[in-house]
Amino acid sequence: MRNLIFFMHTSLDGFVAGPNGEMNWIKFDDDLFDFVGTMTDQADTALYGRVTYEMMQSYWPTAGEKPNATKHDIEHSTWYNKVSKVVLSKTIQEFGLQNTRVINDQLSDNINKLKQQDGKNILIFGSPGASQSLLNLGLIDEFWLFVNPIILGQGMPLFKDITGTTKLKLVASKTFACGVMALHYEKL
Repeated sequence: MRNLIFFMHTSLDGFVAGPNGEMNWIKFDDDLFDFVGTMTDQADTALYGRVTYEMMQSYWPTAGEKPNATKHDIEHSTWYNKVSKVVLSKTIQEFGLQNTRVINDQLSDNINKLKQQDGKNILIFGSPGASQSLLNLGLIDEFWLFVNPIILGQGMPLFKDITGTTKLKLVASKTFACGVMALHYEKL
């Protein structure tokens, strides 16, 4: 069975975006990009909520082709273009989307069927609303939280309106030179 793995940057005080959706506070460096690259190498499906999907779709398909593309842009763009994408949305239409499937109902059944298919891991990047729904249904198997060295004071919370308790086990941590600490948890 494939694992559904949640990836999210967060501030030290538990916000994933500023009050107006700002994410310019998120720290990156080459080591962090390379580390995330090892995770994407182990995945063949990316899962997004509609807002995050539209944001990703507006950048990644051509990011690697730009004259000023970084090594990370080229590598992630290549991965993004070949990976199967799943979007959780009641408003987006699947028609015309390439290598993308839309799930708009029966979330638990559809995600469990996806997890039972042959293949590599399924990664959910960001997508706080979709992630909340998946967490409330007990569908997320692993969590990678990238804690940034900043206190925002307000913004969009990492977890909101969670309906139950999810017990986790810390299985790894890694600190990057840019000050970000990655925490890897598995669901018990």
